[in-house]
Amino acid sequence: MWPPYSHDMTAPMPPARRLGSALEPVTGQVYFSPECHANYHALGFAQSAGEFNGVAAPDGPAYFTSRGSVMGQVAPELVAAAFAVFSPAAVIPAVTFGWSITDAATICAARDDGAVAQLRRLLGPSPEGLDRANAILRRAVAVLRPEGRPLYAGLRSLGIPDEPLFAMWRMGDMLREFRGDCHTAAWISMNVDATEIGLMSELYWGLPMRTYSRTRAWTNDEFAAAEARLVKRGWANDGALTDAGKAAREPTRKWSPHSTQSAATSTISSRSSSRGVPLSVPAAATPPTARTISPRRGARPDAPPSRYRSRQRLCPPRRARAPLV
Repeated sequence: MWPPYSHDMTAPMPPARRLGSALEPVTGQVYFSPECHANYHALGFAQSAGEFNGVAAPDGPAYFTSRGSVMGQVAPELVAAAFAVFSPAAVIPAVTFGWSITDAATICAARDDGAVAQLRRLLGPSPEGLDRANAILRRAVAVLRPEGRPLYAGLRSLGIPDEPLFAMWRMGDMLREFRGDCHTAAWISMNVDATEIGLMSELYWGLPMRTYSRTRAWTNDEFAAAEARLVKRGWANDGALTDAGKAAREPTRKWSPHSTQSAATSTISSRSSSRGVPLSVPAAATPPTARTISPRRGARPDAPPSRYRSRQRLCPPRRARAPLV
């Protein structure tokens, strides 16, 4: 959501965030696609552990392994480094298990197949505006650079498919991961770690600490140590960001969209700026994503965090509007 809750909600959304919002139903749906879940289960992963309003939740090891597979058959530690905000204690065992039952090329193909199959089921094989959307997306990805962006670079190495719907999916995914890689670069430049930026972002958005960030599988002791470090730096006090903390967090909000501004500028011309990307999933068919899913009722901020075992959920909290990391 733009701007954060504490800001003027009538302010215009920057082009880079408008582009991300337009793409999210097309790209984020991969993590909730029943076709993807079926493909992963056929490879030996667990079935979906549950559902959110009729939408199947992703299996943890399948999620980490499939998303990381775009980088090839790499060590689990490298996948954990690329994911950045997730605890390596969750990512490394999940990917180790994943590589014990499949390989990168196979699960990457299963991921692509499931994502495109859901789009085809919801939109049809040739939805109106597809050619124009692909022309816009090609301009967007043409200006992106791979330096320091591992997930985007992995997708870039796979190339753009010939099939138009598949091409739209691939280029949208490239933009999504590019933006996520930029978020990581932004908070690393602040000299903070994953637990610290998670807590800071929650407070910046107006959420209680350890709500959204719990989904990243850190322990309560790790969060407590991170909070103590933020207090010591003068950035947090009594469960809230100080003025110094807000000032420290603010540049990442501006820097991350700025890093994708070249792509947004390439896609949104003076003639189409009021329309953005012209292809969107119909509202009635829009699959829920990490931006729209609510948690189980009664979940407590101090409850033990999930370690994303094969039958546990990836479940963000109510109203959370997180950077795509």
